[in-house]
Amino acid sequence: MNETILFAVISLSAIGVISAVILYFVAQKFKVIEDPRIDIVNEKLPGANCGGCGLAGCRAFAEELVKTGDLSKLNCPVGGSDTMKEIAAVLGLVAEEKDPMIAVVRCNGSRANAPQKVSYEGASSCAFAHYLSAGESGCPNGCLGLGDCVVSCKFDAIYISEETGLPVVSDEKCVACGACVTACPRSIIELRKKGKKDRRIFVSCVNTEKGGPAKKNCSVACIGCGKCVKECPYEAITLVNNLAYIDYDKCRLCRKCEPVCPTGAILELNFPPRKEKAGDAEKTPEPVVAG
Repeated sequence: MNETILFAVISLSAIGVISAVILYFVAQKFKVIEDPRIDIVNEKLPGANCGGCGLAGCRAFAEELVKTGDLSKLNCPVGGSDTMKEIAAVLGLVAEEKDPMIAVVRCNGSRANAPQKVSYEGASSCAFAHYLSAGESGCPNGCLGLGDCVVSCKFDAIYISEETGLPVVSDEKCVACGACVTACPRSIIELRKKGKKDRRIFVSCVNTEKGGPAKKNCSVACIGCGKCVKECPYEAITLVNNLAYIDYDKCRLCRKCEPVCPTGAILELNFPPRKEKAGDAEKTPEPVVAG
């Protein structure tokens, strides 16, 4: 009996030792030596794990940076240029200066501009409502105002205005991670250049309907008249499918397009008030005082 137990113990011990030796050599054969620079780069990243870089998180981004050795197509929107310069110094590369971006809501169909025609009752989700309803105003492309973009934002940089029913982006908090862009089922939110002194000009409409139906659903809809295209001296505006679009790479913020838009679909943000022309004052009639 004792011999049987002893034989079993010896056998098991031998099997354990042999297995350990085999596992050791297999581990040595297939072990992956991680570049120590990955940890250094990862420490310099903000740790937001927002996915704005196009990867799963900051660690994955650090691995990609070290692996590719090219910063031209990789960028951390949260850390910005300063963070990318620090990473470039670690990797011995050069980081190109990139213009800061910001999320822009390209819809001005507020409660005043796009009055409610029907009432939506259902799940409080834009993604869900998008497949069931054109929206309470009747615009098939307009903002549904149910806040999927708000839920997606990890930086508390966007909220729904109680007055207009539309999303509002905070210039101070937005890091251009793009989460709200992905969350919007109607592609209303876009990342655009933040602009010098936070000044931006864009067509605040994504409706591709023809002028009549578009205007019927929203008083400030783009009607595809093309006046802005003709007015732009920099060829920054194109007209496709009844909808004008301003290319922020070509736009020089000359502001010539906004006054000619008959519906007010073009928005100017953070510009000083326009100076009144001398001719305008002459055209304004003097008030008549009853005597």
